[in-house]
Amino acid sequence: MEESEESSYSRVCVTGGSGYIGSSLVKKLLQKGYTVHATLRNLGDAAKVDLLKSLPNAANRLVLFQADIYNPTDFEPAIKGCQYVFHVATPMRHDTQSSQYKDTAEAAIAGVRSIADSCIRSQTVKRLIYTSSLMASSPLTEDGASFKSCMDESCWTPYDVSFTYANDFLLGYTKSKTLADKEVLKYNEYENGRLEVVSLPCGLVGGETLLPYASGSVETIISPLTSKLFLLNGFKFLQELWGSIALVHIDDICQAHIFCMEKPSMKGRFICAATNLTITQIAVYFQEKFPEYEISKEYLEGPDEVAVRCDSTKLMKMGFEYLYDEKKILDDSVACGKRCGALM
Repeated sequence: MEESEESSYSRVCVTGGSGYIGSSLVKKLLQKGYTVHATLRNLGDAAKVDLLKSLPNAANRLVLFQADIYNPTDFEPAIKGCQYVFHVATPMRHDTQSSQYKDTAEAAIAGVRSIADSCIRSQTVKRLIYTSSLMASSPLTEDGASFKSCMDESCWTPYDVSFTYANDFLLGYTKSKTLADKEVLKYNEYENGRLEVVSLPCGLVGGETLLPYASGSVETIISPLTSKLFLLNGFKFLQELWGSIALVHIDDICQAHIFCMEKPSMKGRFICAATNLTITQIAVYFQEKFPEYEISKEYLEGPDEVAVRCDSTKLMKMGFEYLYDEKKILDDSVACGKRCGALM
C-alpha cells in the first residue's frame, strides 16, 4: 500500500510505548505520519511521558493512555478507533500483589486475549501485530536432548526441559512468551477473518536506544565485555535454548513491525532475526574490534560450536529486507552501552 495514502488516515495503537522497542516504534510511526495511541503503565512517570512527548510530530499525532498488562481491560480506550494494534507490552516480572494471576504466563495470556477481543469489539482494527520472542521458538526436540536442523516458525519451546544456566526469571519469561504466542495466533483460526493476527518472534535485539539506559537485551549482547555474571549466564541460556544467538537490530525490528502492518493482507507467524552467531564468535569479534576490553578466555577459546541456523526467510519472502548485519548490530550495541554507562 502507498505510504502517503495509508498514513493519511490510519490511527494505530502501540502497547508498552515507553519501552525499548515500543519507544523506537512510536518514533518511526510518528515520522511516517501515523496518529499513535501509546500506552504506558503510569502516566505519572514524568521521564517516560516527557520522552514520548518530545518525539517529532508527537504534539499533533501522539495520544498517551495509562494501561497495565495486569489489568488488561485498561487497553480498550487506547484501541478504540484504531486500524492497527501493535502489542509490544509484556509482563517481565510477576506482580506478587496480583490476586488474579499466579504468574507472568497467566497475565500474558489474559493480556493477549483481552487485547485481541478489544480489537474485535472496536470494529475498526484490521490487524493485530504481536511482538513475540524467539524464546518461544526453541529448536530443541521435545526431550531437550538435541536440536532440530534449524529454528523456524514451526519450532515451539518444549516444556519441562532443564537448562544449566536458567533461573526463575528466564524460565518464567520463556513460558509466558511461548503460551501468549500460541494464544494470540488462535484468533486467526476461529474469528472467521474478523481480525488478522501477525506474530513476530524476535531475536535478541541490539542497537541504539531512545531511553537513558541500555536495555537488558543490549546489556546481554555486550556482556562478554562487561563480565557481568548474571548477564553472561543469560547469554549462555539463550545458546542452550536456541543453539546459537539470534540477533536483530532495533531499527530492523521496528521496520518489520511496520512492514507487517502495511501489507494489504498478512497473518501468521514470522521469525524476525537477521543473523545468528555463537557466543565464541561474538567474543572473538569483540576482542578484535575493541581490544581495550579484556574478555575471558572461557568465551574466546570455547569448543568448536556448530550454530543452529535461524531461518527468517518466511518474512523475507513476503518482501522484507534486513538493513543491518551482525557487525552493525554488535557495534551499535557497544556504542549504546558506552553512551548509557553500561560499558565503561
